[in-house]
Amino acid sequence: MSEPLAVTGASGYVGGRVARLLAQRGVAQRLVVRDAARAPRLPAAEVRVAPRYGSGEQMRAALEGAGTLFLVPAEESADRVEQHKTAVDAAVAAGVSRIVYLSFLGASASSTFTLVRDHWATEQHIRAAGVAFTFPRMSIYLDFVPRMAGPDGVIAGPAGEGRVGIVARDDVADVVTAVLTSDGHDGRAYDITGREALSLAEVADQLAELSGKPITYKDETLAEARASRASYGAPDWQVEAWISTYTAIATGELATISDTVARLAGHEPTTLAEYVRAHPDCLDHVTV
Repeated sequence: MSEPLAVTGASGYVGGRVARLLAQRGVAQRLVVRDAARAPRLPAAEVRVAPRYGSGEQMRAALEGAGTLFLVPAEESADRVEQHKTAVDAAVAAGVSRIVYLSFLGASASSTFTLVRDHWATEQHIRAAGVAFTFPRMSIYLDFVPRMAGPDGVIAGPAGEGRVGIVARDDVADVVTAVLTSDGHDGRAYDITGREALSLAEVADQLAELSGKPITYKDETLAEARASRASYGAPDWQVEAWISTYTAIATGELATISDTVARLAGHEPTTLAEYVRAHPDCLDHVTV
């Protein structure tokens, strides 16, 4: 590549792993971060700072001269879509010719998981921007699932008997790296999932067996879910977003299983059991 490949979120987990994998392949990079001190120090990588995606001029300056942009979603916020749109417009103005945006499984305007609607709106804006694009669409992160259990060992949420094809962040990053470093992906959307679709009751059973702790699943009603999260002090839109993670599982919208990790990354995706065995401390917060 004659032009550097821009990577956002390089101080985070997925963006950071992508940046490291690209560095191993000798790819010239532009790491776009909010805090230069937190950016990884990698060969053939320069660091540019933009305080947030909504800072259009700083984003444009940071992306000037880059050919491809890997855009990691902004943190959850009420104006996340507008931030994404500003970042995309800044990329186009800077001359970026391809955007690889990390979206979410089943992105649509009517997704039950409310935050997925943000991803759909972002996808639509990128489609209309006139540049080449690819949308790797992740499922719920497997790494996050052990944290669903509270200190009391209970996973609580209105997911019913629905299933979810949880996927490890490393596997997502491996797929993204493959997309960024090979041809034939323009105009494509890839579902990135694990190789098993589990109900939360099955998740709890596996976590209990692997840890020896009494981890269980409680299928909450919507009223119970709202009441159990009321003490967090989060705004209503965020509480509803958290709850809709579970209701999306209940509707079956996250039960998809794909072969994307094996096909593009060249290895089988990590299972929940494999992850917990490799990270036994992931359940240290469960104190029962």
